Amino acid sequence: MKKSDKLSDLNRRDFLRGSSLSSFMMLMGGVAIQAQDKPKTDDAPTSYKASGPSVNCALIGCGAWGREILKTLARRPNTSVLAVCDTYAASFKRAKQAAPNAELIEDYRKVLDNKEVLAVFVATPSHLHREIVLAALQAGKHVYCEAPLASTIEDARAIAQAAKAAEKLNFQPGLQNRSDPQLRHLSDFIRTGAMGKTVLARSQWHKKQSWRTSAPNPDREKDLNWRLSKETSSGLIGEIGIHQIDVGSWFIMSQPVAVTGYGSIQHWKDGRDVPDTIQAVLEYPGGVVLTYDCTLANSFDADYDTYYGTDSAIMIRERKAWMFKEVDSPLLGWEVYARKEAFYKETGIVLGANATKLKAQGDKPAEGASLDAETALSYAIEAFLTNSHNLQAGVEDFAAAFDINDKAALREYLTTLNKSRLASAGYKEGYEAAVTVIKANEAIMTGKKVTFQKEWFELA
Repeated sequence: MKKSDKLSDLNRRDFLRGSSLSSFMMLMGGVAIQAQDKPKTDDAPTSYKASGPSVNCALIGCGAWGREILKTLARRPNTSVLAVCDTYAASFKRAKQAAPNAELIEDYRKVLDNKEVLAVFVATPSHLHREIVLAALQAGKHVYCEAPLASTIEDARAIAQAAKAAEKLNFQPGLQNRSDPQLRHLSDFIRTGAMGKTVLARSQWHKKQSWRTSAPNPDREKDLNWRLSKETSSGLIGEIGIHQIDVGSWFIMSQPVAVTGYGSIQHWKDGRDVPDTIQAVLEYPGGVVLTYDCTLANSFDADYDTYYGTDSAIMIRERKAWMFKEVDSPLLGWEVYARKEAFYKETGIVLGANATKLKAQGDKPAEGASLDAETALSYAIEAFLTNSHNLQAGVEDFAAAFDINDKAALREYLTTLNKSRLASAGYKEGYEAAVTVIKANEAIMTGKKVTFQKEWFELA
């Protein structure tokens, strides 16, 4: 088996002692793949509790996901939310519960005028991101912009170019899976070659819901339900599928070369012109295909991702992962230590990759190595605030010792500083993911195959 630099020094025996998987996956012969736990604190005995640097921040856009951001920020003892901004005053009531000391502001420009606010979270509708993000960067704020960056490639490119130019500021798109230690561990695991050659991938998201928000009047109804209009929305694949498809491109280690899509309104015939059920087939170099389907008309089988290789398949569900080996896959050497479960004609290896817990369990495989209770969003926010603080402090230190106008020296210094960044997506990943789903939505809406042009992914 091929080994990456990060995994080459990991003892295989320690790597495989113990297991953590659901009863269903045990029956299927699944191999649980899990990253190392975060350290526990006295205040949070069952979950890692973020306690990074203090950063004054603000939230712009207080819809359902914006409130989720506020709830996550409320768990950080050193973070102060100074302001919450939304044009819909009714949103403030719920926001106040998570950020009781925040100032409630309807005009985002007043938030950006506040010198004490160092970082802003932009969680407005996607088609409104461009104006706000460009203004925030111009005002010298670190920016966390929810994904997708925009609903058009033109707007997404403008945001990415502005973020690229703002070298002294931290910009992070809301691709929270890129910060999740579980998925980052899985990415490393796949790169060891344990799956063999990737041949196929499949992702889905099923949840019966209208995607419609109730409103007090017709004007407000249109504003609140922007996702249901093709004029303002990139559809299910853009607003939901972007996260799974971004992980797909990350694991396959390439951008797609073509996409074919289909979509229709199967259930929610309420005047919307955005499909409630879609399918997309994304083609990658080497003939690898990722199929994606999403529906608001049925909840069965929920959401998960499966990657198929010539030696094994890997399934990801609820931030957990299992490996299913092919019977003719090569012997890797560590199977002798692994717990095995039989299902039908297959034998699966129960794999626990939690090195910290497994070393403490001795030679006997054990149950109970559990996934940490943090969410992918909490890790993404931790990365954003920590990286923003460190970048801010680094720039201030540079300015105190050197000429801040020496752009070449500053750029070299920031390159060194960036080596210690917590893992997160950047403007490049955010832009590439936006291009992918915007064009995929185009294929879905037109029913025509779209061939990706290389220049679409470039930020000249």
